[in-house]
Amino acid sequence: MKRIQRTFLALVLAAATAAFADGIAFITNIKGEISVDGNTRPALLSELTRGQRIVVGKESQASVMYIASGKEYILRGPADYLVKDNEVTGSVAMPPVTRDTAWRTTNQVLAQVGQTSAASVRMRSIGKPKAQEPLLVYPTQGAVATLQPTLRWHADNAKADVMILAVGQDKPLHQGKASNGAYRVPAKLAPDTEYLWTVSVAGNELGSGKFRTLSSDALSRLERHRPSDKSDFSDRLLFTLMLQEIGAVQDARESWARLAQERADLPELAAFAK
Repeated sequence: MKRIQRTFLALVLAAATAAFADGIAFITNIKGEISVDGNTRPALLSELTRGQRIVVGKESQASVMYIASGKEYILRGPADYLVKDNEVTGSVAMPPVTRDTAWRTTNQVLAQVGQTSAASVRMRSIGKPKAQEPLLVYPTQGAVATLQPTLRWHADNAKADVMILAVGQDKPLHQGKASNGAYRVPAKLAPDTEYLWTVSVAGNELGSGKFRTLSSDALSRLERHRPSDKSDFSDRLLFTLMLQEIGAVQDARESWARLAQERADLPELAAFAK
């Protein structure tokens, strides 16, 4: 079984690498019946190459974004479309709708969709054994996408003592009491700094965790592209990939989960949230 799994993982990685070699665009949204070159429905974030044909069924829709320009093409059916070097063309009766976005190679997200970010989240979609859930929930790994995070843990409704200090420092930066398993840091932390936090209940430590704040430049990038709840699905999808690429892995995972709740018709989103 392990040999089969390793072989399957190798095939997935090889396919992702080969697709990116000639990929010029990728799929950012799918609704209904979609096929590429006559094959079965493609996965979200699938790369596209020049000359591929996309068939969109009746009352169905697909969105395609070009890596170099960030321009998105919304394809509605029933119609056939052709992927060209810099655009997607369709029939006169059903031409694609275009949308200029702020996503382009300058922010490094689109350039890495096929090579790193998308490939890594696709690997998670294969599945892995679920580990026992720790008492501390967030943040416990990677970076956080804010300088004022809300710490979370499992402790029912018990009152807890929370302590935060910069790694390498002995004096606590913040100390406070909280209940309901959450504590919002009362003041902004320093950028690009590693922190340690602990939670204790009735004098017994539940656990401790580490996290790092992002650099000022990275935080500025995030704020420039942060979508609202009413933004297009593809903008929220790309922002989630940005979180992944920038190292805010837990924030990205929670964003995948929100997208999955919204779009139950895209099972890969739930897999990305694992």
